Amino acid sequence: MIWETIRLALRSVRRNALRSFLTLLGIVIGVAAVIAMLTIGSGTTEKVKADIAKLGSNLLVVRAGRPAGPGGHDAATRQLGEKELSALDLRLTGARAIAPASQKQVRVIYGTESLTAGVTGTDAAFLDARDWKLVSGRAFTESETRGGAGVCLIGETVRQQFFGAGDPDGELIRVNRTTCKIIGLLEPKGYTGFGQDQDNVVLMPLTAFQRRIAGNRDIDNIYVAADDATPTTELLPRVENILRDVRRIQPDREDDFAIRDMTQIAETMTSATATMTGMLGAVAGVSLLVGGIGIMNIMLVSVTERTREIGIRLAIGAQEKHILIQFLVEATVLSLLGGIIGILLGLSLAGLASATLAIPFVPSPAVIMLAVGFSALIGMVFGFFPALRGARLDPIDALRHE
Repeated sequence: MIWETIRLALRSVRRNALRSFLTLLGIVIGVAAVIAMLTIGSGTTEKVKADIAKLGSNLLVVRAGRPAGPGGHDAATRQLGEKELSALDLRLTGARAIAPASQKQVRVIYGTESLTAGVTGTDAAFLDARDWKLVSGRAFTESETRGGAGVCLIGETVRQQFFGAGDPDGELIRVNRTTCKIIGLLEPKGYTGFGQDQDNVVLMPLTAFQRRIAGNRDIDNIYVAADDATPTTELLPRVENILRDVRRIQPDREDDFAIRDMTQIAETMTSATATMTGMLGAVAGVSLLVGGIGIMNIMLVSVTERTREIGIRLAIGAQEKHILIQFLVEATVLSLLGGIIGILLGLSLAGLASATLAIPFVPSPAVIMLAVGFSALIGMVFGFFPALRGARLDPIDALRHE
């Protein structure tokens, strides 16, 4: 008997195809919105993680100066130098790599071609600290770093500008007024989340950079990469204590340098994007509630239109539970069908957005299953009152209904 009731419910859905479609449209829009928002949000979170990871894993970045207020820095900034770098090399434990870096935007020339690129003076530890590999060639040697040799590593953007798909190893380029020999090609890293091209870069030995490009012995940043056994939260106070000692900062004075923990920044940004994703999903979920109300309205109309049919079924022996099940099945089928269509539409929209915004497409099976289950639950919950109303009709009154 139960299967016959289900068959009748399905036949009623097919018989009123247009009304059924308009009824499930609210569920389709609601589920599609939830799936699209959560998938796009997950993709954005993964993009943020990837962008932060490109800067290096378990990384501390030391910079001179301390914040003097929103958007400002102390005017009397004591620059970092060789003594800070040497002290960290000698005394710091738990670090995988310690690398200095000074940057400047200069003109790079090869033949008749030129472009403005970010030139960084550093040493071989920079590649380890930043998790940056070489596609070809080699890193600086210690003697090249100390002696300020005229050698350099270039990024993919520089390679494409000057050499196309060719091999740049051994070629000579001019960085500002300095000629240097290309000894390696850096692995492509792409753009950061702020639109900065990380491959438009030239790396050269720090001493050569200081002598020929910067004209001073200052160090802009010191990158400190923690080893696998040491979290950055433990490494940061060690770095701070060493620098305070080297720079002779009194206990009652604030630091005249800043240390950024890239791991904490990554966690903060990931948490922020996850929160925004949850909020967008919640807003989109409101449309599911609206869709459920639409199902209840249509089912109430259906009960009213089929009052005489319900009376005949009750008169020939149908029980209240059969009428209740019939209308509940109709509502559930409508919701499930809307949920399935909504999932397909939502994934399509998320895929289109991912391609347009250049973010990963990260569909979640758990979210999809939740959407299906939630749409079915909405059908049962909002279909229950109309079904109960139909099941409790008096057969005599129902037969008299015109």
